[in-house]
Amino acid sequence: MKKIVLIIVLLLPLFTYAQNKQNKKKGPSTYDLVIGTYTTGSSKGIAVYRFYAENGRLAYLSQIDGVDNPSYLTLSKNNKFIYAVNEVDKGEVSSFSFEPKTGKMVLINKQPSEGANPCYIAVDKAQKNIFVANYSSGTVAVLPLAKDGSIGKASQTLHDNGHGPNKERQEAAHAHMSILSPDEKYLLYNDLGTDKVNILRYKPSKDKPLEPATPPFVSVKPGEGPRHLEFSLDKKHAYLVTEMGSNVIVFDYDNGKLTQKQSITLLPDGFKGQTAGAAIHLSPDGRFLYASNRLETNEIIAYAVNQQTGELTFVQRQSSFGKNPRDFAIDPTGKFMVVANQNSDSIYVFRIDTATGRITPTGFKLEIGNPVCLKFAPAL
Repeated sequence: MKKIVLIIVLLLPLFTYAQNKQNKKKGPSTYDLVIGTYTTGSSKGIAVYRFYAENGRLAYLSQIDGVDNPSYLTLSKNNKFIYAVNEVDKGEVSSFSFEPKTGKMVLINKQPSEGANPCYIAVDKAQKNIFVANYSSGTVAVLPLAKDGSIGKASQTLHDNGHGPNKERQEAAHAHMSILSPDEKYLLYNDLGTDKVNILRYKPSKDKPLEPATPPFVSVKPGEGPRHLEFSLDKKHAYLVTEMGSNVIVFDYDNGKLTQKQSITLLPDGFKGQTAGAAIHLSPDGRFLYASNRLETNEIIAYAVNQQTGELTFVQRQSSFGKNPRDFAIDPTGKFMVVANQNSDSIYVFRIDTATGRITPTGFKLEIGNPVCLKFAPAL
């Protein structure tokens, strides 16, 4: 018996070490959820909540007030900075320092976005530049970053000419997203007004880092209204959600070239009401893709992803339990989805079945004014 006890005592440190190592591999169990909003209602700026991956609960951490319409935001790769658009007629972009442990944000500076109503912002991994899509003016701007996170004046502004068949929505160019390719050799920006995905070479060492690729764009069916784009984990496919067509378009992707291979609807059979496709995201393992649809639908639609071809198969449609699910985010563990209902001042948490991709409500609801953008960050 003494020998058995001695063996257990000797092995206990090794067991504890193995458990600690395994827990580290699993990653953190808490995250920060950073929420961008419109400040035309009860919201006054950007809010941060602690997200608990064990049960999908949210707890308030902090907010920063006095920020006009921070409708879309992004975090630097090191999570030390937040960059947000200020979606107003005289568009601006704002930079904030960010402390993940406490959620504290401090304004660093602002710069003009070189366009009206900026609606999307992205930052490169090296934190050299941010890229802003200005919706109303149809421009995309590049703004340099300093090491302290501050934003410099725009180094380049691009504008596309043209229009689409919808005279009310497509009377001119309307840039809706500016996203870097996975290798950051290209910047792609969707233009709702011209039904194009524009493709540009990105060379960060140049004073004007963007130049047209070959080919410089790919067109979609007239009247689709390209909105947001998501790349597959293997970098071989891209998924485009269209706002006016309410479709997901699947592309093969190869070194800056997009080739369309599938279009699948967001709508139920026979639906004739008003819709507007919004956000699109993949599960962390890349096996499922989700998109939100607004106006008279107010749903999250789930698809299974064919891992060889990238094509999609319908899985489920789920009510968002609110009006206009503008954005949603999947937590890094892949077990929960958080949905922002812009026009009903609510965020709902759903549980994801990682085997089937189906989502079910947890019953947790957060009341917050006009939420329109959700970003997860590790709570260091």
